[in-house]
Amino acid sequence: MKKISLKKVVAVVMAGAMLLGAVTACGKKSESNAKKDGELTEITFVLDWTPNTNHTGLYVAQEKGYFEDAGLKVNIVQPPEDGATNMVASGQAQFGIDFQDYLPPVFTSEEKVPVVAVAAILQHNTSGIISLKEDGIDSPKDLEGKNYATWDLPIEKAMMKNIVEADGGDFSKVNLIPEYVENEPAALQQDIDAIWVYYAWAGISCKQAGLDTNMIYFKDITPEFDYYSPVIITNSDWAEKNPDVAKAFLEATKKGYEDAIADPDGAADILCKQVPELDKELVKESQEWISSQYKADVDRWGYIDQARWDAFFKWLSDNNLSEEIPAGYGFTNDYLPAAE
Repeated sequence: MKKISLKKVVAVVMAGAMLLGAVTACGKKSESNAKKDGELTEITFVLDWTPNTNHTGLYVAQEKGYFEDAGLKVNIVQPPEDGATNMVASGQAQFGIDFQDYLPPVFTSEEKVPVVAVAAILQHNTSGIISLKEDGIDSPKDLEGKNYATWDLPIEKAMMKNIVEADGGDFSKVNLIPEYVENEPAALQQDIDAIWVYYAWAGISCKQAGLDTNMIYFKDITPEFDYYSPVIITNSDWAEKNPDVAKAFLEATKKGYEDAIADPDGAADILCKQVPELDKELVKESQEWISSQYKADVDRWGYIDQARWDAFFKWLSDNNLSEEIPAGYGFTNDYLPAAE
């Protein structure tokens, strides 16, 4: 599950800001209802990367007709090179996917960028550091003397430094190898000892390759790192003008994710049907693991807790990694369906 570089995020922010004055008609014409005169309201949803089990609920909602029942025609598209945020900010897409740790440049831009998070796809941060069990990296301190594949990004390296030092280690002794890893099982069997991954995809991929691995989750070391990753974002200007459409979309999306929670195997079949190029065995096992993470310990799918949201941004500003972001800024639960 690829993440876009910080330089590209900054480019996204600037491009979005320049395009705000020319937001497309989707933001100019208010729709009081999702369906008018029997016609479907067209929505574009841009993914963060190639389709995977983070996205299953969307494909389930599409396959089962939940979007159409809500009066919507939803086009799920893959992102341009500079990510989903630009499309959402400029009005080319009404919804998309981003990550909380990649949103600070958007929220601190000199010119207001109309992007807001409206739903958490996963309730907890499922990313962490994976390594071969035989390498003995049982806790962050054990990264000393090991080769870590870095994206060479300030927030990434600051988080790595934090968890190593929180465990009593010396981060300067970790060998940082600038390398974007696309094949985690192969890299771990060659010159890389540790990789930052999202377990539901890369971790399962390593397991299916027959590797015995250790996984250190960031949230288990530093509570502030239990941020929301990934989240559904929308164009805030559009959503304010079309609240009924936004709510209808999230209601249908929730139904898709609820179905994936109740029937992971069936949901995996739908994802593979919709995206046949995916590895079915990987999708099946990944879906089985991730379905319990969509809601985890909350009753309301998509809910974002302000305390956790704010805590991560405060950590960033306290460590001079971002300008200060006001409490409660950048997200809303207002468009989410109520808990059942």
